[in-house]
Order: sequence, then C-alpha cells, then structure tokens
Amino acid sequence: MKKSLLLVAHGSRRQASNDEVRALTERVRVEANERYAAIECAFLELAEPSIPDGLEQLIDNGAAQITVLPYFLAAGRHVIEDIPEEVAVAQEKHPDIHIEIAPYLGTSETMPKLLLTMLADSATADAD
Repeated sequence: MKKSLLLVAHGSRRQASNDEVRALTERVRVEANERYAAIECAFLELAEPSIPDGLEQLIDNGAAQITVLPYFLAAGRHVIEDIPEEVAVAQEKHPDIHIEIAPYLGTSETMPKLLLTMLADSATADAD
C-alpha cells in the first residue's frame, strides 16, 4: 500500500506565500509520478488547511499510512514541538493510521548541492 504525503509549511499572512507552497505541492505531485497515493499540503498557522485538517483530508480519502514532511530549514520550536504535537493528536484520534514525521527539509544531505546548483543557475541567468 502506498503512503500519502503531507507537506507542512509554516503559513503566512501573505496569501502569495501560501500559494507558493500549494504550487510546490503540485510540482511534487507531478515529480513523484504516483510514488505516493496522495500528496497534499497543510500549514502550521496563519493559513488553511491546518495540519489536523490536512491529515483528516488524507484519511478521509483512504490513507492508511501518512508521512508528514516539515518544509522547514532549521529545527526550531515548530519542528521540535508544534508539528509533533499536532501529529500526536491526530495519531491518538486515528490509532489505526500509521503517521510518521520525516526529517525536516534542512537536514537533507542534498541541501548543499541544491544551494550551489541554484547559485550556478542564477549566475548563468545573469550572464545571459
């Protein structure tokens, strides 16, 4: 059975920032090429859907296994406390659903390469 994925971002009062996360989620869906049963996004605060609502949406659509991916660069309070607390509440409500939290984005071994690639791409674009 395929897992479902919930990309969790902070959320912003600025709607365009939240829309960027939604657009990224769509690009991840395309790139994943059916690797996941479903891919959605949710926000810790300031935007909808909330983390509980995002989890409920996936569960309502048949998810039995969910990976929560914190779209954060550093291990601040949100990553260490807030997201795990939200997930724990959902897990208690749905003990038959397996919900795991993936390492946050900033821990990725590919982050240095990504940054250097972005800089190289930017320098190439500036040269044009």
